[in-house]
Amino acid sequence: MLIPKILLFGKVGQVGWELRRTLASMGRVVCVDYPDVDFTTPDSIRRHIADAAPDIIVNADAYTAVDKAESELALATKINAAAPGIMADEAKKRRALLVHYSTDYVFDGSKTTPYVETDAPNPLGAYARTKLAADEAIQASDCNHLIFRLCWVYGARGANFMLTMQRLAREREKLRVVADQVGCPTWSRMIAETTAHALRQVRHPADAHDLSGVYHLCASGQTSWHGFAQAIVDLLPVETRKCRDVEAITSAEYPTPTKRPAYSVMSCAKLEKTFGLRLPDWHDSLRHVVEA
Repeated sequence: MLIPKILLFGKVGQVGWELRRTLASMGRVVCVDYPDVDFTTPDSIRRHIADAAPDIIVNADAYTAVDKAESELALATKINAAAPGIMADEAKKRRALLVHYSTDYVFDGSKTTPYVETDAPNPLGAYARTKLAADEAIQASDCNHLIFRLCWVYGARGANFMLTMQRLAREREKLRVVADQVGCPTWSRMIAETTAHALRQVRHPADAHDLSGVYHLCASGQTSWHGFAQAIVDLLPVETRKCRDVEAITSAEYPTPTKRPAYSVMSCAKLEKTFGLRLPDWHDSLRHVVEA
């Protein structure tokens, strides 16, 4: 199969928007998002898959309001858990390959060394539980699948930590940012490009069973939210920023409805061994996105 048909769910999010560009060179791409598709309605999802008749289904859609998920559990479950399960069932029927994005939040953050794919998940909140449920449903379906666990996603568009810090640095003289949560800030464009590179190594989606599984996909290196914020502020031109101080605080000083993992660093050794892919250091990616 020289020109695969690709169905991309979630075309306007941080990762989905970048995927529209990176997947375009790989095949015939159909991109859909809400409200054209209703991710809470199984028939709507199945209808779009039937109409597109894809060889590859890429699911970049998700309910990402981590704190709000505690009070909107039913909605988060439909979008994050049930919808990917339906996609997996359809992929199995059609011998298509399903690409899905998971999260570092499936872990509780109690480790002090990078998480590997075989570490037991222990989600701390409703959002993380719904994302883990999707991982399990996809694996249970036995469809050909690539599940990429992401960490601290940011980019030049959408709502994310980098854009928030840039805005606040222009408005405030001092920022107070949590320093006791550690992870790997990962550029959405790098996620999309890594996905495309991995897919190019799949000879035929129907025969990708040997590659099926969970892969950690995040930038190299690690930092705290405070360290990430400081780097973002430092890259802003001095004449455009008001902020002169980024103060380190504890999670206890910035309480949220949902507890976040204290340690979200993940090892990407499996991704590198299987596909020969390794994302650059988070510092380098941050410089690239700010310059762009």
